[in-house]
Amino acid sequence: MWCLRVVLFGLSCMACLAQAQTPAEADPLLDNNAAGAHAVAASEARGVLRARDQAMLASELSGRIVELPYSEGETFKQGDTLARFDCSAYQAQLNAAQAASRGASEELAHNKQLASLNSVGRFEVARAEAKLAETQAQSQVYQVQVKRCSVVAPYDGQVVQRKVQRYESVSAGAPMLEIVDNRTLEIHLLVPSRWMGKLKAGQTFSFVPDETGQPLTATIKRLGARIDEGSQTLLLVASLPKAEGLLAGMSGTARFEALK
Repeated sequence: MWCLRVVLFGLSCMACLAQAQTPAEADPLLDNNAAGAHAVAASEARGVLRARDQAMLASELSGRIVELPYSEGETFKQGDTLARFDCSAYQAQLNAAQAASRGASEELAHNKQLASLNSVGRFEVARAEAKLAETQAQSQVYQVQVKRCSVVAPYDGQVVQRKVQRYESVSAGAPMLEIVDNRTLEIHLLVPSRWMGKLKAGQTFSFVPDETGQPLTATIKRLGARIDEGSQTLLLVASLPKAEGLLAGMSGTARFEALK
């Protein structure tokens, strides 16, 4: 009986040993699958859509806003008035400067006529010319100020955020409107610096925005000018085909087939 128990115990140990070795024999397959998954992940990078034309418009003078026709999300065209100030004081100054310029012009013409008759000297003519130049320069200054009373859209776009409201008084340099043109979107990616030798302008890759889930074919435009020392990453900028429903700020995943 004792011998039978020893034999059975030995057989059970051998069976356990065989079972323990079975997963080890399958390890190469698991390793290959893991390596493949790692290769796929290694060829992907996260990116964000950014507009090439976006700006924070600020006031160029101090004044009270009397017109602010566009709210968040509304669309405007190039040349539309985005904001207008009460410029009655600046307009009055311009009118006065223009009147002074006309008077100086008449005085110069009169002195030139007298100089031709030897009734005044060349000094009076030169002084009249200097006075005319001064009044014309003042007039140009006020013309610039009056022109700044209206903030005009530099391109087609949309209002992202209004920083001020109608009838508010703002100082020069105060931010007023953040605008963006979603027709000029680019992809900005931070890719590993070791990819630099495999990527170049003109190559294409797939980009899938998280918000839409629709794959897009993007084209590399340029690589960054330097590598970040801390993260060992490089900026990559790519262009997108025109597509509906894309907005600045969307994020997504880029997949590079050439790196697999």
